[in-house]
Amino acid sequence: MENKVEYGLSKVHYAPFIVDAAGNITFETPIPIPGAVSMTSEPIGESTKFYADNIVYYVANSNQGYEATLSIATIPQQFAIDALGEKLDETDGVLNEFANAQGKQFALLFQFEGDVKATRHILYNCTASRPSISGNTKEESTEISPNELTLNAAPIEINDKLFVKTKTTSKTSPTIYDSWFTNVYKNTPAV
Repeated sequence: MENKVEYGLSKVHYAPFIVDAAGNITFETPIPIPGAVSMTSEPIGESTKFYADNIVYYVANSNQGYEATLSIATIPQQFAIDALGEKLDETDGVLNEFANAQGKQFALLFQFEGDVKATRHILYNCTASRPSISGNTKEESTEISPNELTLNAAPIEINDKLFVKTKTTSKTSPTIYDSWFTNVYKNTPAV
């Protein structure tokens, strides 16, 4: 049975990956990002229309992934190191951001609750931009502001297919569903 509605972002994880010289991708074990507040994404790409016979004769669509905003309670230190390229000074215990730092690509895993079952998602080839820094003075009540990360999710080649994202359905096997946050799913579906 399929969900009628989805709500409630949870179980956000990221999984850094490496691509070897032959183009093989190895994902690390997904790492939780606790404190998910919200996520929005906008598709990147455009439609190109070709006109002939006084009509739109052909439409070519370009899928270049997504630009997303992830709001979280706080940015975990390990994520700042892994994805944003910050460096931890082991001697002084401070986290440094350097102007020439390069973050690493990662897969972003998350789920939205549903009226029947949570739908689990993967955006495969993400990069994160440095977050803005903001804060407010404490007044009569404490107002907590989430941190926002801007993410780009681009296509990536896995087993000769260009993937952008994958999600579970009502027909996803329990084995795949249950291991979603322990191993990054990357099997190529039959076409």
